[in-house]
Amino acid sequence: MFSFKNDYSEGCHPRILEALSKANTDQQEGYGDDEYSNEARKLIMQQIQNTDAKIRFVSGGTQANAVVIAAALRPHESVISAESGHINIHEAGAIEATGHKIEFASTTDGKLSPALIEPLLVKAEDHHMVKPKLVYISNSTELGTVYRKAELETLSAFCRQNNLYLFCDGARLGAALTSPANDLTLADMASLCDVFYIGGTKNGALMGEAIVIMNDALKTDFEFHLKQRGALISKGRLIGIQFAEMFRDELFFEMAQHANKMAMKIAAALQQKGFRFVAEPESNQIFPILPNELIAKLEKHYGFYHWKKVDNNHTSIRLVTSWATDEKAVDEFVNML
Repeated sequence: MFSFKNDYSEGCHPRILEALSKANTDQQEGYGDDEYSNEARKLIMQQIQNTDAKIRFVSGGTQANAVVIAAALRPHESVISAESGHINIHEAGAIEATGHKIEFASTTDGKLSPALIEPLLVKAEDHHMVKPKLVYISNSTELGTVYRKAELETLSAFCRQNNLYLFCDGARLGAALTSPANDLTLADMASLCDVFYIGGTKNGALMGEAIVIMNDALKTDFEFHLKQRGALISKGRLIGIQFAEMFRDELFFEMAQHANKMAMKIAAALQQKGFRFVAEPESNQIFPILPNELIAKLEKHYGFYHWKKVDNNHTSIRLVTSWATDEKAVDEFVNML
């Protein structure tokens, strides 16, 4: 049984494991103040072409989302998300648990736009209602789609005009930036977002995300929020070593590019057979709509999620590839299809 369930079933890239092993007995400062974490910050700053960013490492995506949003918002302020957004669907109420309401807009492709956000701002008339303050997006989205530069520029300008923070969940940012549809860079992300994070867990690291804070208003006391929410880990070096290795050269992008290539190969085969998709395949998550009979045959040999019932005879499934997906397994899936 080969799994297409997610992009974190495997451990980590061999180079990362080697780097962790090599540094294992070094004595280092704790809580992310070690030389490896400092090196990783410098390398990321080179990529975003900005040395004023505050960069902190945390263990996972839900933790990153919860800490950033809690740090950014006052008690009466809310966050706007796509209905399919990770914070709205898959985080067990982590954001609500910090005391902040999530307001969401329905979107067919997982992306937000000013037209979708505007009605939620108009609704907040006075102090009897929560006040929207932060717009949460993910790139790539929960449907595998990616933001174009023009879309993100428009969204960023809208947020600044309306005194809103723009926060990008980058759990799969590597996949987004190496997508065939992409025209953004890490430097663009830094210039257009107030805060975003670079995902390692879903792109070849054992664990870890790098939070990149650009807006000075969000930098103050951020470490207190990390500590209070259990995100300031004593052996911070474990994440710093991994990000230093990924950004020392093109490894971060190479791993994501491979995942996308494998997904696009499957997508092309599905398209050739005439199958439709929930959203246009653009990254390492694809969502084909298949006959239930075919799904029943495929899942005898492959692991994947049933995403949504389309009608009595068809269901959309989610297929996810990773940095380690063997092309032979992809070819076998295509042949079986």
